[in-house]
Amino acid sequence: MALNNGLADLHTHTTASDGMQSPAENVRLAKEAGLAAIAITDHDTVAGVAEAMLEGKRLGITVVPGVEVSTVASGTDIHILGYYTNNEDEKWLSRLSSLRGLRGQRNEMILNKLNELGIAVTMEEVIAAAHGNSNMESLQAAAVSIGRPHIAAVLVNKGIVSNMKEAFDLYLKTGAAAYVNPPRLNPFEAVDWIREAGGTSVIAHPGLYGNDSLVEEIIRYGIQGIEVFHSDHNPEDESRYAQLAAKYQLIATGGSDFHGSRQGVIFHGEIGNRTVDAKVLQQLEPALRKERSES
Repeated sequence: MALNNGLADLHTHTTASDGMQSPAENVRLAKEAGLAAIAITDHDTVAGVAEAMLEGKRLGITVVPGVEVSTVASGTDIHILGYYTNNEDEKWLSRLSSLRGLRGQRNEMILNKLNELGIAVTMEEVIAAAHGNSNMESLQAAAVSIGRPHIAAVLVNKGIVSNMKEAFDLYLKTGAAAYVNPPRLNPFEAVDWIREAGGTSVIAHPGLYGNDSLVEEIIRYGIQGIEVFHSDHNPEDESRYAQLAAKYQLIATGGSDFHGSRQGVIFHGEIGNRTVDAKVLQQLEPALRKERSES
């Protein structure tokens, strides 16, 4: 694989986690946006990758297999992107399954806090918001990930809040009324897991953490890339993280963090809203990095 022309959006979500479009639809949107490549990076699951790759072959769009691993450090949610992992590795798949189990426990804790606040939300309603009438067992079997955006959607549907942003601001983001952060994987372990699965690790949207000293600690641990360009990064963020990438010789990536539209509001950004040169894929793909280092 050698992409010499075009742009890549290396951070998108699908219905395999908390996105609104199917994996194939994300690829079609990438085609419409004139992209050369798109990554599928669902939360704690690679369930959407195969469908996207099939559609990519049909449309002539390169699909980068990815995942966004949920971790916690210093009380802060930290997300680690993994690219080109071996998604037939049973140990890797089992580890991702364990993360989805923790995510499920966290969802239940959030619902309990909402109920304590007098806001009645059931897991059945959250599942319906996520994937229609599917039951939890079928979602687990399909390796689908359910998260806070699905809870937020229920709060909007019930008229508790007017939009997704308000749901997060009042109830679901760090420090909000129903926020919980149970013990989970730390980002250093996620870097190790991705490496052991044969992939490339990248710290996602570092500008959202408000803790650049922690970001640098993760970098020094051995992460391979940093998401410089993101829909929620401002120009100052992009400049700062580009400098960090240069300082530590990291792969500089970027992506929209596309989740689709809820109530007419795009979550983070449209596909193609943030991109990098598709040549970056040659740095992300481990076999190509090895090939270059030996040449």
